Amino acid sequence: MSACLFSAARTDRPLAPYADSPQFADGRFRNPLPRPAIGFWKTLRLIRDSLWNKPADAVPAVAPPVLALTAQQLAQAPDHSLFRLGHSTVLLKLRGGWWITDPVFAERASPVQWMGPKRFHAPPIALADLPPLRGVLLSHDHFDHLDADTVRRLADTAGVFLTPLGVGDRLIAWGVDPAKVRQFDWWQGATLDGVRFIATPAQHFSGRGLFDGDKTLWASWTILDETGSDGMQAGPSLRLFFSGDTGYFDGFEEIGRRYGPFDLTLLETGAYDANWPFVHMQPEQTVQAHRDLRGRWLLPIHNGTFDLAMHPWTEPFERVAALAAEQGIALTTPRMGERLDLRAPQAMTPWWREAGEPADAGAAAQREVAL
Repeated sequence: MSACLFSAARTDRPLAPYADSPQFADGRFRNPLPRPAIGFWKTLRLIRDSLWNKPADAVPAVAPPVLALTAQQLAQAPDHSLFRLGHSTVLLKLRGGWWITDPVFAERASPVQWMGPKRFHAPPIALADLPPLRGVLLSHDHFDHLDADTVRRLADTAGVFLTPLGVGDRLIAWGVDPAKVRQFDWWQGATLDGVRFIATPAQHFSGRGLFDGDKTLWASWTILDETGSDGMQAGPSLRLFFSGDTGYFDGFEEIGRRYGPFDLTLLETGAYDANWPFVHMQPEQTVQAHRDLRGRWLLPIHNGTFDLAMHPWTEPFERVAALAAEQGIALTTPRMGERLDLRAPQAMTPWWREAGEPADAGAAAQREVAL
């Protein structure tokens, strides 16, 4: 899970109500299937385990391998390039413009930078060296997906911010020009430069503090390159799916029916636990979601950067790789900073095995669980 258990962060300003949304009721957004309550005692047990019972191998012994990127390399990158920068942060070049998903460049996925889940690795490229962005795509407002400092630094250089309902209000409160912010309910979207972005359903939750739970909407994103190579409208020539955070639910089938088959699905595979199945998927569910979406290639995200659960940090990769091999699913796992050709994805080496043996258990115990 990704909203910190211990956060008492301010909400920055009252969030606007969205009474017209079918997802909004009684002052909060909701999933079609109500989320089971964790409960006070179970929450205390999660806090206890996160502080004192973390397995040593929840963090790598050494920083995972990262391919450093330069501004010049990105300037020369061909269209339909993808670069993983960490966790759920992905850089995409579509129709000549650069887009970034859930950009987090902070040292910690936390409301404060002196405690909380710390990065395993530095980003492959500094925030200041990113190319001018056509847009920023946000899935929800948890700290491992929405970094206030990153947003503020992109406010002047990014062309547009596409968000679920309410998340854009946070951006505006942080100083982003309201004219750049576009907010969407599920099944709504926009076409920019021949690329269509649709906010599609997800099963999750939101909030950055103790009193703002579910005041903003969460979403996955469907991305369709709708312009053919001759510049004419010829139906989507590239179909991508970005999950954000989500539990497994029947919405994947509906998204696949409406917009599939997808050339590539970027699906969360990490920070899962038996204690929170409703909001994060086990690897087996990730694979099933990929099938529901009618995906061709699967790229597992939400892993490899932060310690947000109790499992070994390499486990999501190993489990999803084994499942993909068993079921004949095409799996791609680029290193952080490694280019993936969206037109011709390919299998990559198991880079996570290069990070060595588990780190010291005492260091792991200092990391904070996130919900």
